[in-house]
Amino acid sequence: MRACLVVLLVVMPSLMLPSVTSDAAQVVALLALCAAALTMFEYGSVYPGLVEFRDAPPFNRIRFASLFLTVFLLSVVVMAEFQPTTLTRFLEVLGAAVARSIDFPYSPVRVLVLMLPADVGAAHLERVRTAAGVSYLISLTTLGYFVVLLRTMGWPQCRTGFNVWVNLPTFDPAAGGDVVERLRRDAWFNVALGFVLPFIIPAVVKAISMTLTPITLTSPHTMIWTVTAWAFLPASLLMRGIAMGRVASMIEAKRAESRDESFAPA
Repeated sequence: MRACLVVLLVVMPSLMLPSVTSDAAQVVALLALCAAALTMFEYGSVYPGLVEFRDAPPFNRIRFASLFLTVFLLSVVVMAEFQPTTLTRFLEVLGAAVARSIDFPYSPVRVLVLMLPADVGAAHLERVRTAAGVSYLISLTTLGYFVVLLRTMGWPQCRTGFNVWVNLPTFDPAAGGDVVERLRRDAWFNVALGFVLPFIIPAVVKAISMTLTPITLTSPHTMIWTVTAWAFLPASLLMRGIAMGRVASMIEAKRAESRDESFAPA
């Protein structure tokens, strides 16, 4: 089921939008198969791989739901240009209203819009603004839902114990130094990077446009995946930083409990 959902996520823009060449369809199909195989191997294996928090639901389920919803809504917004229906026009108007409400000076949406060249048409500029507003709102909602889940359900102790080796395969506890301090340092790094990444990505794209080929995001598929990555990656890093800070607090609490038990009267 996980592999099928990943395949659907990858091929969704190609299925919904009409302007897809045969070569692009073959590349998308290959990427979908690779993503499905990686998902099956990761969740079918007992040993840790590359996916973090694999056995600490619903962390990855929240991230996947956010990514899936972002790609779907952006595809619907773009589809309003090719197949205007009541649903597509409604979502386009709603997304435009959301984008205008959060498009203020120095906001991430405004920075992303300023990334485009000056000679871009007004219609395309509005479409990118709408996509940026929708995707950024989804990322903020996802982050807020995860924080509420963390506070109310006590994630990740709501079901089973937390295995650091399986859920943090890229973190080496024996690399040196105190584990709690390293986890909190990595947590703060992820949180800081998540905050600045929505501003760094447009700046990097703008620098590439000025030195190499201008990036206009006129291709529907390029716009969907670029705006999705721009909104999803910072939210994912913020969630990862919050989760690692939670794990550090759990380890520290476990140490304090062990010390109290060792000094308990016989």
